[in-house]
Amino acid sequence: MDGRVILAKVDCTQEADLCRRNHIQGYLSIRIFRKGSDLKDENAHHDHESYYGDRDTESLVKCIIYMGAQDMERQALNVFRMRLLGAEVRGVHSGTATLKDATSEAIRDWVTNVETTHYILGSVAGPHPYPMMVRDFHAVIGKETRKQAMEKWGGKPDVLVACVVGGSNVMGLFHEFVHDKEVRMIGVEAAGFGLESGKHAATLTKGDVGVLHGAMSYLLQDDDGQIVEPHSISAGLDYPGVGPEHSFLKDVGRAEYYSVTDEEALEAFKRVSRLEGIIPALETSHALAHLEKLCPTLPDGTRVVLNFSGRGDKDVQTAIKYLEV
Repeated sequence: MDGRVILAKVDCTQEADLCRRNHIQGYLSIRIFRKGSDLKDENAHHDHESYYGDRDTESLVKCIIYMGAQDMERQALNVFRMRLLGAEVRGVHSGTATLKDATSEAIRDWVTNVETTHYILGSVAGPHPYPMMVRDFHAVIGKETRKQAMEKWGGKPDVLVACVVGGSNVMGLFHEFVHDKEVRMIGVEAAGFGLESGKHAATLTKGDVGVLHGAMSYLLQDDDGQIVEPHSISAGLDYPGVGPEHSFLKDVGRAEYYSVTDEEALEAFKRVSRLEGIIPALETSHALAHLEKLCPTLPDGTRVVLNFSGRGDKDVQTAIKYLEV
């Protein structure tokens, strides 16, 4: 990476992923105007749910998290933290017992109890207006990036890189720069065992247009329109859809989308931990791994911003199974 200027925008702290805190604060503000409605959410990956528990303790609102049973095993630390902070975590055993099924169950609860419940969707997916709301909650990421780039470099970044599943953190980064055509925007998906293996979550790379959870977007589906089970070593990228705005950016050619395998992500997870002293989330590790492919293609002096969207302590249990340290 010699000659390139890499700046990691770190959106995580000891307490929670800051990229998640943005929409949590937004949702809780809305909740005030709804006079104390219960909060219902789906979860598979980020420890932003721990922050829900923390904020809910302060605001005295009931918080219920739906989480796939398989993801509860992979993210046992987060389950404990959420429950410790006062949230109720309900396991979902139907289907693949992952994020897709947790989302479906949360939506069922919401539409059944719509007068007393506020659904706090954690990504730029799902029915309108959620993709727009979450994007706007996260837009502060891009605004801060522009401001910080001007202060550090005296100009805009040349390339933006972030991981993609539903795509909230990356949409928060991209949205500020959509009309700056000279700024490349790159999203990185999960290639799992490889794009030709059938075991991946590269929706924008290999998917087709369909409807899931109230939104038309690219999906992993078979010839009959049935959802195909995705795979990623990262629970947070293990989803068969993507936010509709990402699909639009792909179709109009404004953003580029690539994919990284489990093996490549794990190597980046290990390398960045040792070089930088920061354990990245496995989601973030996919974006970090793509730098190995991207940087040799860039001219010297290229200013690259990578959105470091999450901490990896939640993924250590998974990494232990695959890495020798």
